[in-house]
Amino acid sequence: MTLAFLAIALGLVVLVWSADRFVEGAAATARYMGMSPLLIGMVIVGFGTSAPEMVVSALASSQGNPGIALGNAYGSNITNIALILGLTALIAPIAVHSQVLRKELPILTGVTVLAAWQLRDGSITFVEAVVLLVVFAALMVWTVWSSRHAGADAFGEEMADELVAHAMPIRRAVFWLVVGLVMLIASSRLLVWGAVELASAFGVSDLIIGLTIVAIGTSLPELASSIIAARKGEDDIALGNIIGSNLFNTLAVVGIAGVISPMQVGPEVLQRDILVMALLTVALFVIGYSRRGQGRITRVKGGLLLASFVGYTGFLIGTTVMA
Repeated sequence: MTLAFLAIALGLVVLVWSADRFVEGAAATARYMGMSPLLIGMVIVGFGTSAPEMVVSALASSQGNPGIALGNAYGSNITNIALILGLTALIAPIAVHSQVLRKELPILTGVTVLAAWQLRDGSITFVEAVVLLVVFAALMVWTVWSSRHAGADAFGEEMADELVAHAMPIRRAVFWLVVGLVMLIASSRLLVWGAVELASAFGVSDLIIGLTIVAIGTSLPELASSIIAARKGEDDIALGNIIGSNLFNTLAVVGIAGVISPMQVGPEVLQRDILVMALLTVALFVIGYSRRGQGRITRVKGGLLLASFVGYTGFLIGTTVMA
């Protein structure tokens, strides 16, 4: 059991470190290949922050552990909203612009409904996984297209400044791209092994481990970037980071895992975890809405989100102990 804990701890540390190196190397390499700063920010960096969830779930699925694969994806979504947004709002209240309520959140809600519909029979088939990936690809194309036709983009300009500030030679960029990817895979294998061993030692399902320890650990990049953005007053980035990550997890992470190996899961995933994920998504509408125009996730609302995370996690632990 001690070895399993050490494997999880070491796996998470290396996972977060390697994801950061991978993003830096990939972004710099893409810049040398002529990709625009806006596209690098939306695609490369967007993929990079969710790389831990993607690699862990893919490996878990390939090794016959669908509980970890799905638990990691859906648990990360719950962690993103309840824990990360809650904690970020406690540090610095987050402004919610009307565009988020009109466009991004409805899309995330629709994707959540799609995930629930696919799990109605307790499985995700190969075809359903492909559907998730096709929807994700369509959303990416639409997002890039709409951003390019929106004129000057602040995010693209900010990304260009970041690329200049963190410029590196092409050889170093490729080096960190390769090393980051290799370490991502290696640390993910270590993390999945430790999670499976821990689940066996405690006699709990790998789903519970995926929803808690693994989900929280793989969400650390989002936690760091959201807190940094909020402290800089970049509320759009802080909130957009969470919504984008949840879209990626629900569509790409689950889609890739399902393509690798179709997954059978228990009814509790739909009745408990998807339900909590959906309620938290709807809650963002409620706490972000304001009759005066711009909503705000205040410290009180952040505290409520944190309380919901503690309650959900406590319920998972409680049901595990009682079982």
